[in-house]
Amino acid sequence: MRLENLLERIPYKKVQGELDREVTELVFDSRKACPGCAFVALTGLRLDGHDYIPQVIEAGAGVIVAEHMPQEEIADKEVTVILVEDSRLALAELSAAWFGHPAEKLVTIGITGTKGKTTTAVMVKRILEAAGEKVGLIGTLGAFMGDEHVETVNTTPESYDIQKYFGRMAEVGCRYAVMEVSSQGLKMHRVDGFTFDYGIFTNISPDHIGPGEHESFEEYLFYKSQLLQRCRLGVVNRDDEHFAEIVKDASCELVTFGMSEEADYCTDRVDYLTRHGFMGIAFHLSGRANFPVEVNIPGLFNVYNAMAAAALCLTIGTGEKAVQEALKTVTVDGRMEIVYASEKLAALVDYAHNAVSMESLLSTLRAYHPKRLVCVFGCGGNRSKLRRYEMGEIGGRMADLCIITADNSRWEKVEDIIADIRVGMDKTDGKFVEIPDRREAICYSIEHAEEGDIIAVIGKGHEDYQEICGVRTHFLDREELQKALVQYGYMQ
Repeated sequence: MRLENLLERIPYKKVQGELDREVTELVFDSRKACPGCAFVALTGLRLDGHDYIPQVIEAGAGVIVAEHMPQEEIADKEVTVILVEDSRLALAELSAAWFGHPAEKLVTIGITGTKGKTTTAVMVKRILEAAGEKVGLIGTLGAFMGDEHVETVNTTPESYDIQKYFGRMAEVGCRYAVMEVSSQGLKMHRVDGFTFDYGIFTNISPDHIGPGEHESFEEYLFYKSQLLQRCRLGVVNRDDEHFAEIVKDASCELVTFGMSEEADYCTDRVDYLTRHGFMGIAFHLSGRANFPVEVNIPGLFNVYNAMAAAALCLTIGTGEKAVQEALKTVTVDGRMEIVYASEKLAALVDYAHNAVSMESLLSTLRAYHPKRLVCVFGCGGNRSKLRRYEMGEIGGRMADLCIITADNSRWEKVEDIIADIRVGMDKTDGKFVEIPDRREAICYSIEHAEEGDIIAVIGKGHEDYQEICGVRTHFLDREELQKALVQYGYMQ
């Protein structure tokens, strides 16, 4: 690509060298530098790409995009230097140009919020697919482009990767692109370079506050609400206590959802349902719509996720039949994922891996009035001990039986982690057993199940590995739970 074309939408401060040249590749990782490439120097938490400029030039880079440039490093070099105010913003714009502005060929939907991004994103995807559309997805579960699936490290990948995935979606015939948008993604300009057609704001509560993330809740809220300045229409939770702050600077058209009658899409009653093959919720969607909805995932918060997805899709023009069909059968890997449900027993897996999410999960399941609420969990190795104490205490207080086991022990002994969990457990009168082998623990929960139990295997969710002594081996809670259910006659 010609450098002039690459720079069409880039506001830059200064150019040193020729603009009339060909760019062979766009890179932001110095290790991938190659002859004729354009290298964008990014400043990270631990590394600064500017420090690697000499190495990149030595590798043959033809263009350097940077916020500052030591002149002595490029003396007598045939290198074009583009100085910019913010190299992350520049990378987003350059990436969009490099891949041919693929977002303009798609209907883009961004979803932000403290909780519910993954579930809402999958719900939106399923509804649109039920309406006959081809949909791409980027988020915690990875990037899905037609039949292709790529694992992602961050909820919201780097801008270059987002544009690459958008490009691939367009190539394989996707009409829609749905993606989770984290506060870090907004802060680090990963979703610059295009405007979302639609945005969803699920909710907000204190999270991601600390070193390397956000200095305060106010900063966290500021960046989250930026989505409503980067989309054409926003769908927002009317019930959130910070609603007024969320929408005060919104530049888009707004549609709201919630229990409140003031919301555009609302409901005033929620029923908790359990029957063979189904454990979920039911409600009547009112306001701008008027039809019943069943959702194949438990919990009041999933009423909100479902309303958000329904409000967005109905606003787009999707029919109510697609909404009903999709939500009645939707599952989200590792998020309140029902593996088995009947009048005798319900078993599920969930990603809850800290005190807040564990408490929310167990409280949600209590609403289904189980004979016993059984929780299988552990805690990760080489991580905070405080989390272990807290999860132990919550499990002892809220579950009828806890089965404490391994969960990515990494370089620690499983027994030492369990001992820490027991510190919290011992503050309660809760019953528990210790089974270090996670496969055996899951099997024990089914073998000793009583009629009317709900069994929750939590902590790993969609993760398909166990990491022990630095070695990862395949392990998926859903698979192990299914094997145990077959072994003890619940499933065939």
